[in-house]
Amino acid sequence: MDLSVAGFDWDRGNLEKCRRHGADIEAMFRRILWVTPDPSHSTRESRFRAIGMDLTGRYVFVAFTLRNVTSGLSIRPISARYMHKKEILHYEKQKAEAEKTSDAKDG
Repeated sequence: MDLSVAGFDWDRGNLEKCRRHGADIEAMFRRILWVTPDPSHSTRESRFRAIGMDLTGRYVFVAFTLRNVTSGLSIRPISARYMHKKEILHYEKQKAEAEKTSDAKDG
């Protein structure tokens, strides 16, 4: 999905919560991501989960929502953390299977 956003919607609550984990979330969102809906965590707004890499190549998990603000559509991170090895292995396996399926459809 190609989505144009105007920027990030930060406040003291979500900025400090996400910074504690040390991930450069804004840099991660400028790279290729795996994004999926997360309907189980909110009934008031659409939430999403993203997996990507930071600038150092570490996998990062981010929960976020999209907000319409005066400057346009913004990403509002809710929480972020580096992924554990077991999660990374699971993600890489799913990604490889999805790529295999995609290649079979294209071929």
